[in-house]
Amino acid sequence: MAKRESMKIVIVGHVDHGKSTLIGRLLYDTGSLPPDRLDVIRRTCEEMGRPVEFAFVMDHLQEERERGITIDTAQTFFRTATRDYVIIDAPGHREFMKNMITGASQAQTSILVVDAREGMMEQTRRHAYVLGMLNLRRNILVINKMDLVGWSAERFEEVRREITAFLRRLDILPAAAVPVSGTMGDNFAGRSERMPWYGGPTVFEALDALERDADIAALPLRLPVQDVYEREEGRIVAGRVESGTLAEGDELLLLPAGRAVRVARILEFGRERRAAEAGESVGIILEGDGGAARGDVLSAAGDRPRVDDVLAANLFWMSPREFRPAERLTFRANTQEAPCRIEAIRRRIDSSTLECIEEDAAVLRETEVGEVRIRTGRRVAFELFSAIPEMGRFVLERDNDIVAGGIITHGA
Repeated sequence: MAKRESMKIVIVGHVDHGKSTLIGRLLYDTGSLPPDRLDVIRRTCEEMGRPVEFAFVMDHLQEERERGITIDTAQTFFRTATRDYVIIDAPGHREFMKNMITGASQAQTSILVVDAREGMMEQTRRHAYVLGMLNLRRNILVINKMDLVGWSAERFEEVRREITAFLRRLDILPAAAVPVSGTMGDNFAGRSERMPWYGGPTVFEALDALERDADIAALPLRLPVQDVYEREEGRIVAGRVESGTLAEGDELLLLPAGRAVRVARILEFGRERRAAEAGESVGIILEGDGGAARGDVLSAAGDRPRVDDVLAANLFWMSPREFRPAERLTFRANTQEAPCRIEAIRRRIDSSTLECIEEDAAVLRETEVGEVRIRTGRRVAFELFSAIPEMGRFVLERDNDIVAGGIITHGA
């Protein structure tokens, strides 16, 4: 039996534009809700004196239900006849941008949800910028709450044009723009009779029509070392294959040192493996392991990543406390960790308007984007985000708190 294809999607949009309702509808219309979940939703809404709301599918905590918001990045699953989906709900509130970036960085594509009444808001533009920065350029635009604008074709087209024009500036072109009512279920599983003027795909049709990115297993091998364990059978190097494939007998490089090693055995939870590929976590016994340690990276011998202590990046600043030069930060990418400094802020950008605030800046403030040059305290192995995204993402910490997320755009 052939393995079913799966795809990870992040759902983003301004607070109260209907992300959680949309997710609940996706689960309900595909029969993916646990048998008792709908009963719990009905009882909860009755106790609150409110009609049934599919948004509560994602609101697992009573505190969240009482406050009426979803405050965490949550994952759940549904399936259509075509493929399986892992769907990531990312918060819309300004103060939860850190969670939104965390969620989006795990996704392969996105759904951008916009309220037909309110249209594009500041948070909509900011989320769109993050999608572009994370290279999530294949997406679906869902214009929600069409029931509250009288199912108006004119209003749908007005909102669609406004948002599409902004997305075009980010080099994002939606595969489809779908008018829906999350509450009433229009244009999800079936075509809406209340919007006969719309001739495009339903939400499910648009999702199933999305093509996957090129298979990351076809890219060069990159395996960041998570940990090393001493066992009777030998010294086991553990990690997740981020790209490429791995097989017994492969000649590899251990970076950043550049030592040559060879794969003697591949293990997975105690059982022998002959090979592994991108997305799998394995243990490896190496011949001449060269003192492998957490933070090292194993790569294909003939196609190694960049190794340097200087890189250029686009950085999204997430801390309420602004950044100023000379601050000591910590660079984290995959399992690598190194002290670092931001040596230059070439451009400081408003993430909601895309306008340059300042060139050769000396400060970055919350939700601003910086085009920066970073110097790390030791050499690190990395890829440009455009080449192998899994090796081109990083975060910066200050005082053990994540203050920025970024992508590597150039080497030194």
